[in-house]
Amino acid sequence: MASMEENFPRGGIQKKPTEGKTPNPKLERDNLFDIHHEEQSQKRKRSQRDQRKQKKFKADKTAAAKDNVVNIEPLAIQALCEGMLLLGCIKEVSDYELVISLPNGLSGFVPVTQISDAYSKMLSKQVAQGELLEDLNSLLDMYSPGTLVRCIVTSVEKSADGRRSIKLSIDPKKVNKGLNASALASGMLLSGFVSSVEDHGYLIDIGVSGTHAFLPRQKAQNYIKALKRGTDLKIGQNLNCVIVEVKNEGRVVRLSIDRSEVAASLATEQQNWTLSNLLPGLVVKARVQKVAPLGIKVSFLSSFTGIVDFMHMDPEKSMNYSPDQVVKACILSVHPTSKVVRLTLRQAFLRPGGCPNQLSSDRMGAVVEESTVKAFYKQFGAVFELDDGTLAFARLKHLSKTRKSFKPGAFKTGCKHKCRIIDYSLMDEMCIVSLKYKIIQARFLQYQDIHTGDVVQGKVLALKPIGMQVKVTDGIKGLVPSMHLADVILKQPEKKYNIGDEVKCRVLECNPAGKKLILTLKKSLVQSKLPVLSNYEDAKPGLITHGFVVCAREFGCIVKFYNDVKGLVPKNELSSEPISCPDKAFHEGQVVKVMVLKCEPEQERLLLSFRLSSKPAPEDKNECSPKKKQEVKYQIGEMVDVKILKKKDNGLEVSVLEDEGNVIASIPTVHLSDFLANCKLLWHCLQEGDVLPRLMCLSDKGERIILSRKSAVISAVQEEQVVRSFSEIQPGMLLTGYVRNVMPFGVFVEFPFGVTGLAPKVSMSDKFVTDTKDHFVVGQTVIAKVTSIDEEKQRVLLNLKVSECSSGDSAAESFALLNQYFKEMKEIRNLLRRRGEPSIARGLCELVPGKELQLVVQDMKEDGSALFSGSCVTGLTVTATRYHLGDKNIVPGEKTKALVLHVDALTSKVYVSLREELLKQRSKQRLTENSQYSAIVQHIAEEFAIVSLLETGQLAAIPIASHFNDTFRFDSEKLKVGQTICATLKVAKVNDHGVLLAVQGPAKKNGFVRVRNESETALEEMLAAVKHSLSLGDVVTGTVKSIKPTHVTVAIDDKLTGSIHASRILDEVPIGSFPTYTLKAGQKVTARVIGGRDVNTHRYLPITHPHFTRSVPELSIRPSEIEGEVTAMLNLKEDSALKKLGLYDVGQTVTCFVKKYNVLKNWLEVEVTPDIRGRVPHLLLSSNTKVLKHPEKSFKNGQAISATVTGTDVTETNLCLSLTGIQSLEQGTITVGMVTKVTPHIGLTIALPGGKTGRVSIFHLNDTYTENPLGDFKVGKIVRCYILSNENGKIQLSLRQSRLNPKSNSKVEDVEITCIKDVKKGQLVRGYVKSITSSGVFFGLSTSLLGRILFQNVSPYFVQKHSLYEKYLPEGKLLTAKVLGVNGKEKHIELSLLPEDTGMPSVLPESLCLPRYDAEEEKREADEMAKREELKLKTKRRRGNSESEQEAKPKKRKICPADENDSGIEVYYREEEDDDQEEEAAKKKSKIRKPGEVPRLQVSVGFTWDEDINAMDIPVLNQKEESSESEEDEDPQSKLKKQTKKEKELEKQKKEKELCKLEAALMDPSRQPQSADDFDRLVLSSPNSSILWLQYMAFHLQATEIEKARAVAERALKTICFREEQEKLNVWVALLNLENMYGTEETLMKVFERAVQYNEPLKVFQHLCDIYANSEKYKQAEELYHTMLKRFRQEKSVWLKYASFLLKQGQTEATHRLLERALKALPTKEHVDVISRFAQLEFRFGDPEHAKALFESTLNSYPKRTDIWSIYMDIMIKHGSQKEVRDIFERVIHLSLAPKKMKFFFKRYLDYEKKFGTTESVLAVKRAALEYVETKSSLADT
Repeated sequence: MASMEENFPRGGIQKKPTEGKTPNPKLERDNLFDIHHEEQSQKRKRSQRDQRKQKKFKADKTAAAKDNVVNIEPLAIQALCEGMLLLGCIKEVSDYELVISLPNGLSGFVPVTQISDAYSKMLSKQVAQGELLEDLNSLLDMYSPGTLVRCIVTSVEKSADGRRSIKLSIDPKKVNKGLNASALASGMLLSGFVSSVEDHGYLIDIGVSGTHAFLPRQKAQNYIKALKRGTDLKIGQNLNCVIVEVKNEGRVVRLSIDRSEVAASLATEQQNWTLSNLLPGLVVKARVQKVAPLGIKVSFLSSFTGIVDFMHMDPEKSMNYSPDQVVKACILSVHPTSKVVRLTLRQAFLRPGGCPNQLSSDRMGAVVEESTVKAFYKQFGAVFELDDGTLAFARLKHLSKTRKSFKPGAFKTGCKHKCRIIDYSLMDEMCIVSLKYKIIQARFLQYQDIHTGDVVQGKVLALKPIGMQVKVTDGIKGLVPSMHLADVILKQPEKKYNIGDEVKCRVLECNPAGKKLILTLKKSLVQSKLPVLSNYEDAKPGLITHGFVVCAREFGCIVKFYNDVKGLVPKNELSSEPISCPDKAFHEGQVVKVMVLKCEPEQERLLLSFRLSSKPAPEDKNECSPKKKQEVKYQIGEMVDVKILKKKDNGLEVSVLEDEGNVIASIPTVHLSDFLANCKLLWHCLQEGDVLPRLMCLSDKGERIILSRKSAVISAVQEEQVVRSFSEIQPGMLLTGYVRNVMPFGVFVEFPFGVTGLAPKVSMSDKFVTDTKDHFVVGQTVIAKVTSIDEEKQRVLLNLKVSECSSGDSAAESFALLNQYFKEMKEIRNLLRRRGEPSIARGLCELVPGKELQLVVQDMKEDGSALFSGSCVTGLTVTATRYHLGDKNIVPGEKTKALVLHVDALTSKVYVSLREELLKQRSKQRLTENSQYSAIVQHIAEEFAIVSLLETGQLAAIPIASHFNDTFRFDSEKLKVGQTICATLKVAKVNDHGVLLAVQGPAKKNGFVRVRNESETALEEMLAAVKHSLSLGDVVTGTVKSIKPTHVTVAIDDKLTGSIHASRILDEVPIGSFPTYTLKAGQKVTARVIGGRDVNTHRYLPITHPHFTRSVPELSIRPSEIEGEVTAMLNLKEDSALKKLGLYDVGQTVTCFVKKYNVLKNWLEVEVTPDIRGRVPHLLLSSNTKVLKHPEKSFKNGQAISATVTGTDVTETNLCLSLTGIQSLEQGTITVGMVTKVTPHIGLTIALPGGKTGRVSIFHLNDTYTENPLGDFKVGKIVRCYILSNENGKIQLSLRQSRLNPKSNSKVEDVEITCIKDVKKGQLVRGYVKSITSSGVFFGLSTSLLGRILFQNVSPYFVQKHSLYEKYLPEGKLLTAKVLGVNGKEKHIELSLLPEDTGMPSVLPESLCLPRYDAEEEKREADEMAKREELKLKTKRRRGNSESEQEAKPKKRKICPADENDSGIEVYYREEEDDDQEEEAAKKKSKIRKPGEVPRLQVSVGFTWDEDINAMDIPVLNQKEESSESEEDEDPQSKLKKQTKKEKELEKQKKEKELCKLEAALMDPSRQPQSADDFDRLVLSSPNSSILWLQYMAFHLQATEIEKARAVAERALKTICFREEQEKLNVWVALLNLENMYGTEETLMKVFERAVQYNEPLKVFQHLCDIYANSEKYKQAEELYHTMLKRFRQEKSVWLKYASFLLKQGQTEATHRLLERALKALPTKEHVDVISRFAQLEFRFGDPEHAKALFESTLNSYPKRTDIWSIYMDIMIKHGSQKEVRDIFERVIHLSLAPKKMKFFFKRYLDYEKKFGTTESVLAVKRAALEYVETKSSLADT
């Protein structure tokens, strides 16, 4: 420290003055030793200062001598001592400490107890109570990395290994201990902590005893908004506060944390800072005193000196500092004893509240091959410049392996070294590097480098009860849990391991964020060569790997792998021999080899086996082995795809495809379909080896899994309309099942999950039942209603009557059956079509009802029917009944026409008709759906009948049954052929089935019986309704009977049962809790009746309802509702769901309870209250894609969740909710979506939240294009998307990582090309082949850009057949191409795929042996030379063949190569052809250069213009000629042939063209200047254009050359003509802006004073105000406005501008006071206008109500000011309600104004009503106008 003091004798060390030295006038300036004593008067201070100066003269002389060799070393850890104040930056936040980055690469930590007193008290309270406190926030909630904090060193501890650790505190009591109440002054910037939250603000602990600091709420609002961490500050949160006001001698202070106020705060002399209370983080104005090689010495706050080391100079200015220069600086540290003050000049610290720059994550750990030494410091280390130009430093110990091996000579400036970035110092904004070979070569530097499964070497650090700590590298420690210390559990690990031992471990789990590393030392795992299983996605069936047992129970073993992946080995898979007690056979921690049987990554379920033989046992011997597996493998309701193995009499034997045939299952024939006819047909059509998709596991009780294909049963299971056990059954439920058995006394019905019930004979049918077998058959699908249950005997009685089980809309139900039947028929037909061989079956597929056939009569039967044959019906039996022969008498052998009525595929029979009314052609009428038609029954099949419509003769199908249970008909009810019936059309278009679809009977207007709402699931169906005498508000007691997720049933007495909804259990429901599970079955509860539920409709009934006494009582046990008044209950009198839903506003947050996730509809069903339900669509469940992949896992039934209301659904019975807030799909936002369609070669269609859809083009799927870009996307995949644009409802998305995660800095291989400007000539681009036309290959570069590749640029081979191109360049092929030319105007891009351009192999392989272009040409090169030139000239005169012709005839093209030069006009074509010729010239070195190929003109563009453009012509031409001559001399071939006259002419023309082109380029207005010369040229040509001068200034500022920018501005002010006032003003404004951003307050004021002299002062003042406001210097802006109000009192614009400024600041009161002042200052004639303008500003930025009041008062005083009326109307139309607008119009049209003005107002009123009103309101205005006209005319008459 001594050296420090010697170096800085003027650092303000407090020493007692000694008496008796003579005064010396030379020391006038040096007041560095002045110590302020606030209490003393100014005079006394001065006299003391003089005394002190005289007394310290000698000391000062020695100081001056030493100043010459000032040595500014960086801060070293040795220099730190207790009590030192430092500015730090939070680097990491964990639960118990903050890691702080300190200056000069140091770092320290703040324990959780050193945050603040208030926070420590809360911690102690939490520890004492032993439970979590709600308002105690964790450090992670309050602090984020990158925040600057003031700290004080509490201790510097040395650890055993000699390392020092710096312990810090950020407690304001310690940091601000130098301050006392009397020293506080307004404007001071202090750090404080929130100590409590009050109603109107916050109490802040600033650590000054006896001072109460208060932060008003409004001063904290914009800080809280910007922080985005909730709506309130949290206790313990660190704040930068500015003192706004000091009262009672510092006992009360008012603070502000407003970001702009904090950022603008500056420590000044007026704030009376002293060396004892100076704080780090203060921004000061400092004056450079001395510039040393390693830093700067500065003075600040008039009397203090400080030092800036080399690491804290502003890198942009580097060492460009000069003595006496004034700079802004920030205090970094204050030493408590030596009082040395260190400062920083880095920009990031000069605005308090800012944060330093971070290092990109991919740069950490990077090895830099060549870093250059910039400087070397003996005590500190070396500073390097890295490859990207940034600075980095290395401490001494990181420069060499050991101290001894260190060679200082290797670190001279300019030496190069290889190093590695090991850390980043936030406080220095520099990387920390190491040159140690060991570190450069290290595999792991940080936790991110370690991957699961890596084998690592480590040292034993410590042995603890939980395991062993291992040090992997310096900064990485891991834990080996005690289970993993060896293959067996170690009782005494200390015997095996000693501290310091080297161990070889394997990484089990690594979590870099939490710095958690779990290792294993189990030898069998460390040495295992089997694959590492670290996520569920990798667990493919059949994979064999090592794991370890974590638990063995009677059900089997749980085995764990890497990354916490675990799976179950069921009991039957433990061994080939049965194991009765797995817990004895296997022990915890045992390493085992397992095989994966099945994995469901979404559910994170993994099934394993210890039996590693993958071969299934032979089927006949051991048929049980697969069955045993199945108990675990498939759950009821799971969907599988199967392959048919064998057809048996009663069904099919199949194998499940997912398990590669290991699992055998069976499908009974009756389960192939809901329709018995289709069951038989399917069994008949299916063959072994066919695949059947989507079958459901029905039961696994027997020997095999039973599967079902009944769609009604499958959808019942998927919609949860099922019961899983007997206890769930409630009377009144409707359940879908199938007939198990038919007995004389009734029918047994089985349901999924194995529940069975009996429908007795009386309940079987609405008709009288004589024989049960006539009504139902085994396997038939039925819908049954539960009538009663016997819990003791576990019996269920059912009812199958259609009247009880149907929804009442028989037409809809019967049509649904018919539709399903034909859907299945279509599947069967497709199945038959797929059969390869032309069989009878395929013939059947082609025949559909309504098809006309040419047939030959074969035979006549006795019953009058006929048989036919024909070529189209070979192998089929074709028959027509007597009725269908009509009146025709036919004989065998006769040819006839017939119409197909029905095809029975099972019996291969075709039923036809020869009736005239069916065969004759009629004009097709338009048929309408749901209208009635008369029809004649033509044919009756098993499930439906074919009818013909009387009007049109078209065939339609009608269902015979109206319901699954409607199976029996008396003879009188059956349909008969020829009978006329009434049919209602349901599908009016003929479809694949050849018939229309209709239902029997007239269309019902509405079903009388209520259709069941899908939200009323079977589970919550009926509680028995018992008559009761309860009324609203009664308190009842009961016993909890059963607990469902969203409600609890309570037995009130023996018979009466009530229900408590989840929302009626707790007053405050914690989000995520399960309220219903707080109750237990059998618990006694006291509840209050709050309503009743109607048994049949589940509607809520008002108490006055006549049926209330027959309802199920709805109860509440919420304490507030039990104690409250009856009025506080649910208002159930209003039964309309619409009104209840209307109580919820869009955007409101509600607490709701998960009912279930509906897999079919893809939404989450929730209940908000007993009578209000809601739905959350899939994409609004979360913004996390993991949650969206398995929503059913994330939301548990009955869980309380918080949701935002987005509206009501279409039926207006449910609330639409969102769990992610209200989505805005604006450009630039990131959202989630689901792939709904994959369009090959185009892209994806994605469903977005809120029902919108967006599109992703293939160019936006990835940052790197791939061969098959859409391969990874399947319909249903959830993705994160970036919204590129949202215009006219069309949303364009991007899935590129660089868009979704811009901070990741991932490599973008194929950059986005948005417009033609992004494509440069010579660039290599990748894209996809779009199409091949006669004019070339079109190649997609982006969504909107196509390029063209001419055929000669596709490959070097000559191709005659274009089909070759199509074969080798299919659509969507990924290729790399080179840009040959870009024509921006016509948007043409010419590309080449030639190998010499792209460096890629030719797209057409050599193996095709195609002729090369050049080989063909070489043959006839010589003899065609002259011919070519003539042709070329002709082509120049008239444009030759069009492009398409050339392309269509490639052969001809080769014969007359003149075509190559065809279009001398199209720039892009000509350039491309030039390039081509150059390439050819390069290929044939031995050939003569064509005269047309003069080398391209090369003229440097960077010259300057001394005079005008003509001065340049001659030298350039000469230069060009010389260059071309010299080139020709170099080429010996060119001398072989003398140039002809024509050729010379051509060459001259070409030179002219090139020159013109160059001149055009230089004169092109769109050309952007690239250098200072360019700008000089431009400003010479347009000296008065301020925009050019401003661009020139901006050019310098980009290069941070501020002085040059100033010089340009001064030049501009001299150059621009004095008449161009506006142009000059523009430059003055730019100069003001420049000084404001880069200069000081003084330089700004100087420029401002000059500007006021040279321009209209008012304009300059206004511009400076705008500059201040835009740069958030609100204080200065306000001061300037006050000056303006004094100087320009009479200027209306000044008052208005100030008013708008104040309103934007939110100071409405001040604006009102300003208006009063303005009216006093301005002349009376301006008043109305000023008030109106003020009111307009209030509307835009302030209080609309006050604005209305201003308008109203003005219009009361001046009712005839139509201009004010007009403004008021405009504003109210924009901001007001329709009622307010209409009131204003009504008032205006009743004024007595001139007719012309009245006409104007009537017209405005009429326009408004036409736009926003109704027809009635429009008529009302017209009537009012007529009345006005009539009154006017009647007045005129009188």
